[in-house]
Amino acid sequence: MYAVVLTALAFVTISCNKETTNSVEETAKLSIDFEKYELENGLDVVLHQDKSDPIVSLAIQYGVGSNREKTGRTGFAHLFEHMLFQESENVGQDQFFKKIQDAGGTLNGGTWKDGTIYYEVVPKNAMEMIMWLESDRMGYLINTVTESAFYNQQEVVQNEKRQRVDNNPYGHTNWVLDKNLYPEGHPYNWQVIGELVDLQNATVDDVREFYDKFYGPNNATLVLAGDFETEEAKSLIEKYFGEIKRRQEVEPLKPQLVTLEETKRFYHEDNFATAPQLNMVWPTPEQFTPDAYALNFLAEILASGKRAPLYKVLVKEKDLTSQTAAYYNNQQLAGEFQISITANSGKSLKDVEAGIFEAFAMFEKDGVTDRDIERIKAGLETQFYNGISSVLGKSFQLSQYNVFAGDPGFIEQDIENIKKVTKDDVLRVYNKYIKDKPFVMTSFVPKGQIELIADNSLKAPVVEEEIKENVVKTVIDSNEEIAKTPSNFDRSIEPAQGEAPALSIPDTWTANLSNGIEVYGIVQNEIPTVNFSLVIEGGHLLDDKNKNGVANLMTDIMMEGTANKTPLELEEEIELLGATINMYTTNESIVIRGNTLVRNFDKTMKLIEEILLEPRWDEEEFARIKTRTINQIKRSQANPNDVAGRVFNKLLYGEDHIFSYPISGTEEAVEVLTIDDLKEYYNKNFSPSVSTFHVVGKIDKNTTMENLKGLEERWAAKEVIIPDFPAENNRDKKSLYFVDIPNAKQSVINIGYIALPRTDEDFFPAEVMNYKLGGSFSGNVNLILREEKGYTYGARTRFNGSKIPGKFTASSSVRTNTTGESVQIFKDQIAKYKEGIPEEDLEFTKNALIKSNSRRFETQYSLLGMLQEMSNYDLPTDYIEGEEQIIKGMTLEQHKELANKYLDESKMAYLVVGDAATQFAQFKEMDFDEVKLLDREGEEVKLEDVKM
Repeated sequence: MYAVVLTALAFVTISCNKETTNSVEETAKLSIDFEKYELENGLDVVLHQDKSDPIVSLAIQYGVGSNREKTGRTGFAHLFEHMLFQESENVGQDQFFKKIQDAGGTLNGGTWKDGTIYYEVVPKNAMEMIMWLESDRMGYLINTVTESAFYNQQEVVQNEKRQRVDNNPYGHTNWVLDKNLYPEGHPYNWQVIGELVDLQNATVDDVREFYDKFYGPNNATLVLAGDFETEEAKSLIEKYFGEIKRRQEVEPLKPQLVTLEETKRFYHEDNFATAPQLNMVWPTPEQFTPDAYALNFLAEILASGKRAPLYKVLVKEKDLTSQTAAYYNNQQLAGEFQISITANSGKSLKDVEAGIFEAFAMFEKDGVTDRDIERIKAGLETQFYNGISSVLGKSFQLSQYNVFAGDPGFIEQDIENIKKVTKDDVLRVYNKYIKDKPFVMTSFVPKGQIELIADNSLKAPVVEEEIKENVVKTVIDSNEEIAKTPSNFDRSIEPAQGEAPALSIPDTWTANLSNGIEVYGIVQNEIPTVNFSLVIEGGHLLDDKNKNGVANLMTDIMMEGTANKTPLELEEEIELLGATINMYTTNESIVIRGNTLVRNFDKTMKLIEEILLEPRWDEEEFARIKTRTINQIKRSQANPNDVAGRVFNKLLYGEDHIFSYPISGTEEAVEVLTIDDLKEYYNKNFSPSVSTFHVVGKIDKNTTMENLKGLEERWAAKEVIIPDFPAENNRDKKSLYFVDIPNAKQSVINIGYIALPRTDEDFFPAEVMNYKLGGSFSGNVNLILREEKGYTYGARTRFNGSKIPGKFTASSSVRTNTTGESVQIFKDQIAKYKEGIPEEDLEFTKNALIKSNSRRFETQYSLLGMLQEMSNYDLPTDYIEGEEQIIKGMTLEQHKELANKYLDESKMAYLVVGDAATQFAQFKEMDFDEVKLLDREGEEVKLEDVKM
């Protein structure tokens, strides 16, 4: 139920299907085998058989997104997507998630402007069950839509809007852009999430009408991918879906391109922004047109990388920002070309706008080179393979192509279309759609900094929700028995699943290099790519508290060129290999991650060697990295979730522990760091003696070891001492801490204390114990706060830990006027959980955790994570088998004992980040040993210092 995420995923993979150094014949292999047919009721069926893993994916995409809504009834497609997870005639309330998880599967759905999709991935023995579930909500749902269930999901969706839009910096940007790019009545004039007033005014009758019109089999594509027998699958599809009757005919939407007569400029003072942001959008043609492909290339050339004109002008020459972004938004009815620049703190958007047009002039002067086209195409093959590395990824590909291109096999034409793009095409679309053409512009600035907006901007009419007292609405449903829609068989009987696939752990190989590097590998031959990581122990643990942030800056500066390559040259070499190399810092390590084609693994490893052993220490880039980091720190100070995480760590670990300091450092600390501080960290702490290398892909041990010889011979070991930072739970009271974010539309809640290290023998059993409390969608806290109350978009509890004790955390973001009650619900549920759980809940936990292991080894990325966990904690190669035995052997008594040992709500820290003016006072009347008001750095402040 993620409205935006799936859009990006689907369209990135759709358009990334191009050869690089391959011949045309080799490129033709970039395809997915499938069989397509149509049922009598109009349902399109696409089958893709893949026996690599004992799992199946079922995806159903309906030809309805927010583009099928109408003014005054916006947000319906997304709201209805939520409704389909409630119940149907033969599947009880909240059972969709529970049954899938009980089978060891995962599920979700997504809505965007042009479509809605639902999907499940399960062990292959549960294939019939997911067909039963999906067919029941396609054909046997509407009689179960009650007033209470509908009201609950109205509340959940409104909370999703608050979380994603209202409580986020720049959250209202797309609303302003779309309202002014598209005329009233155009299907893209409103947001997928909908208008708050429309969501509140929606009725059950509206839902019934929407379902009847758009949720018929004749407006859907079903894709089954994975390990199945074709004839059995066809028989089951016919059984469960074949009898569902056609519904209203849905006429295909035709492109509805828009034009602008003049440029429109708007501004908004953003309550959560700490830096100004400028967006410019031009109307363009819809997806799959010849110009659409060229516009994708134009966006890359203008903004991506150090060669890009926007980067050269705005970042390098004028120091107005640290990052530039441009993209063409592929859509069914009309396209958009957008430039988005978040300026450095305090910089004027007038100057940013002027800089953008200077970059355009540079682009017009320098033009497009063949090398520009080549480097963009180079990474597309790798991205394509990554997109189909899972059965779910293949399902998305096939369904998207079928719905929007009319052919699941459109991939081959898509490849040809990309191959045809030339530098002349890129220049042509720039001149046709961008140069001297009207656009819509937004200037979002921090509250009180209106002087930073671009010239001639009008105030955008953004409507922000007023915080009101919570009024509980009681909805009483009729007691009438739900009418059953006739069926050819008894759909109330859940199909038997049969025996779940046995645990099959991939073979792991290990080796040691002479300089101390430990090597872990898994051969996975499904796609011709390699994923690898080099993990250097230390990371943030090795930061000096007086110079906090050095480890984080290390991983940025080391990607900015080498001794023999400028930052631009290094960037281009990586791109031309179709590879990605990233470097990042964690609390306890520095990690270099890479993804490349098998045939380019040797060249990619040469670059890793050069990056690691021949740093450039570029002073100019270092200055830019510091600026970017400081800006990110400033922005995080306005983000309620970031504030909560930072203050929570400080409260639990205390000022003497490095974990109470953010990995990024503070603004003051980063400001005074020098490149010599980084050199000192590098010289002291980078050593093969504390490093491990992990590799997964279509590559064997011998080839890997051959390509590691350079690191073995050139990288000499030194002694690195990892400091000891003990962490203990010394809490003896329940304390309420409140951080004020004025006018916050949601409150972020974090509850917990220091718990266990990952290395403790009780850590995994504690994770198992926690599962039904809040370890999944079907956890008790989520079922109450989201599904019963409608106060939040999600609530979870979890244990995290490493070699150092981690935290137990219960967390959620709740509607502001339900803050106090939500905190009390968390407290009550943790206390109640210690009384023990029913046998049914323990069985559910065991099934969900054990059966899901069949999905655990599907992708290279997941296998890489398994190797990293093995190496980091010295786990045996069959450690997952040991975990299964722990799950199988857990009794109700052991579960209760663990809950009482590791859950004590009377000694936890209760942190709330939200609107103090309306929410703080109530906690003084609640059952807490102390109530304190803190600033955003976790320091106590007096009540009179906060505006109430």
